[in-house]
Amino acid sequence: MERLWTKSFILMTVGTLFLFNAFYMLYPTLPLFIKQMGGSEAQVGLSMGAFMLTSVLVRPIVGGLLDRYGRRPFIVCGLLLFILAMYLYNWIGGIVVLMGLRIVHGISWAVSTTSISTAVTDMIPSARRGEGMGWFSTSMTLAMAFGPMVGIWVIQDLSYHALFLIAAVLSAVALLLTLGAKVPFRPKAGARRIELFEKSVLPISTSVFFMFIAYGGITTFVPLFAASIKVNSGVFFLAYAATLALSRPLSGKLADRYGETFVIVPALVITIAALICLSFSTGLFGVLVSAVLYGIGFGSAHPAIQSATIRLAHPDRKGVANASLATATDLGIGLGAIMLGWVSQYTSYSFLEKKVLYPHLSQRTNENPALSYCS
Repeated sequence: MERLWTKSFILMTVGTLFLFNAFYMLYPTLPLFIKQMGGSEAQVGLSMGAFMLTSVLVRPIVGGLLDRYGRRPFIVCGLLLFILAMYLYNWIGGIVVLMGLRIVHGISWAVSTTSISTAVTDMIPSARRGEGMGWFSTSMTLAMAFGPMVGIWVIQDLSYHALFLIAAVLSAVALLLTLGAKVPFRPKAGARRIELFEKSVLPISTSVFFMFIAYGGITTFVPLFAASIKVNSGVFFLAYAATLALSRPLSGKLADRYGETFVIVPALVITIAALICLSFSTGLFGVLVSAVLYGIGFGSAHPAIQSATIRLAHPDRKGVANASLATATDLGIGLGAIMLGWVSQYTSYSFLEKKVLYPHLSQRTNENPALSYCS
């Protein structure tokens, strides 16, 4: 069996752990930071959404450039800009300036994560793609567990200034680790047209888009929703991430052995069940159950979807294929945060959970063209 755990794969995976820790430290704390500045729920959603929607515009271009010029230059430039953006949060004085910085931060996120994930797919043996993507995704999972908890602890015991400084340091460590990895991809000589989208992964990208509309609303507003029912949001993220960490490597192996369909379809059903549970949660027990179910469903589907994406794409178009999938992810998160931000402002968090998240996702899942691909 071909070797998976090479030095470069380990360095990239650990580097991604540090990068995503920095990212997730801001996810539950930035809405609170905006509220402290006097922002509304709609501005919270707009700020979070602006970050992801910027990535939507940048990722397709980055994906084509990766296939033409290679991965390394974009990993370095993306991480350097990410570090700078993290540090500049210390100097934010108003909502308008914050929106501008969120756009810059979104660009850095698109460049760094697209180039890193594409480089990792180059390192994973094709026969162990699901397993490799499962373990690589686990680094993001651990960040989901520790990042929000560390972020909340820092703002409670230290300050927002310390939060942004620590996040910048973690991002710098990610840069140093990735610099030590060997990137196997070498672009072919001669000018080639830069592609912006990989048509072969359109059904999968459509499915991912609808999945992440709900995900964007949950990750943005669970901290505020949990506070409204007197539950620590860190509990949700911890239970969710712990379940993800357990399910992803296992689901990746199952996808390699039995095919992606075997994993994706049941995982989507469990995800819907998690949203139903969350919609009726009134205390800690309901939040914990929904987090565990969401971790199983979402965590199982993601590595299988990534594996299917790489399998369907041409070997010379892995960059644009990864960018297409990530674009669908960011667009779903961005639109979910913005739309559900307006809903929560004019109704309530309870209405947002019961009347918007679950019916929207379940209806779209039933209509999803990706399910025809899966079957």
